[in-house]
Amino acid sequence: MAKILVVDDAAFMRMMLKEMLAKGGHQVVGEAANGAEAVEQYRKLVPDLVTMDITMPVMEGIEAVRLIKQEHPNAKIIMCSAMGQQGMVVEAIQAGARDFVIKPFQPERVLEAVMKVLG
Repeated sequence: MAKILVVDDAAFMRMMLKEMLAKGGHQVVGEAANGAEAVEQYRKLVPDLVTMDITMPVMEGIEAVRLIKQEHPNAKIIMCSAMGQQGMVVEAIQAGARDFVIKPFQPERVLEAVMKVLG
């Protein structure tokens, strides 16, 4: 069972992801509503995996990925993006994200990405 940090500025998106992950047998150990909170939570919780939204207030997801990867080079992060954010997804992968899922979320795809990234 993986310990997962869910990061999204929309509470309902976090709730949906938490449900999907729980059904897949994973444990959501924390959540954050922006990149700055995500970095803070990561330091505190050191989860097995992070699902990171790209577009958020205060600090974008890509910036948060860079900061987390600087401190924790082995961090496993999956980006969550809306359609039409392909350019940002490429940037996120270059920043160190391992995979991405597109909104609206399909439970199979989310769990597949989690299993792939956790290896």
